[in-house]
Amino acid sequence: MSWIFLALAILFEICGTTCLKLSGGFTQRVYGALVFVFYGLSFWSLGMALKRIEVSTAYAIWSGLGTALIAAIGMTWFKEPVTAIKIGSLALIVLGVVGLQLGGGH
Repeated sequence: MSWIFLALAILFEICGTTCLKLSGGFTQRVYGALVFVFYGLSFWSLGMALKRIEVSTAYAIWSGLGTALIAAIGMTWFKEPVTAIKIGSLALIVLGVVGLQLGGGH
């Protein structure tokens, strides 16, 4: 169940960050309000995940995959530039998260 909470934490964080972009500096009130809802749900879900998952592992996965997925959303949905450096850096983030998971002394 902890891994489901971690997945939800990542999903909510992605939704919150996307709403942050869509809020236009909090000028779009609905998106601005959703930022707080989604971030609140993300932190709550992350807290639930931390009951059973090591903090180093959970935080690395939450922040790393959240960052990588938001970057992918930025490049696809918001038409941000796609460069080889960006793609390579995202691959390194994902490899780092996988390495932390594999290296955790369970």
